[in-house]
Amino acid sequence: MELMKAAISQMINISEEEAATFMGFCYRRNFKKKEIISEDDKIIDEVYFIEKGILRVKIFDYGGSEHTIHFGIENQFIADYRAFITGEKSRYLLEAMEPTEVIVLPRKAVEWGYINLKEGEKLGRTIAEYYFTYLDQRIEHLYTLTPFQRYELMNEIFPDIHNRVPQHMIASYLGITPIHLSRIKREAIKT
Repeated sequence: MELMKAAISQMINISEEEAATFMGFCYRRNFKKKEIISEDDKIIDEVYFIEKGILRVKIFDYGGSEHTIHFGIENQFIADYRAFITGEKSRYLLEAMEPTEVIVLPRKAVEWGYINLKEGEKLGRTIAEYYFTYLDQRIEHLYTLTPFQRYELMNEIFPDIHNRVPQHMIASYLGITPIHLSRIKREAIKT
């Protein structure tokens, strides 16, 4: 849990005592490759901190086609935040793309942190602001960047993703076909 403690310490001032009590509400879970961590149509009562591995956030459209919305990598918090905050059922599935180790922050831990950590509300706000900003930029980039530019940006955000995730999922994340992704990869090698 030291990685999560370090990540939290970068966002807020937290005493050893606060951290120990907060971490006492949390626990570690391991997931196998392709294991579903969080299902759609369920109430979400957990946030995850990824210690090792990569998670994919996916959704199915009205026709049943699968779409990759987001990847979560080491040292990131991830959840269906909207469902967590509103209490509505989730629309997203979280899937392990490789053996993955997470720290689970149950709702009890999050609520305790808001109330009892000196900067608990700041921590929650900082995580939410990061995630909102990321998703807002992602939407903007889908409409304002070329597929090649999105590909280059993805490689900056998720280094080594091509060795960790199947190419059709990367294509889905970029909003292109796998054939188009192959062309972009060839173009990237030339530049």
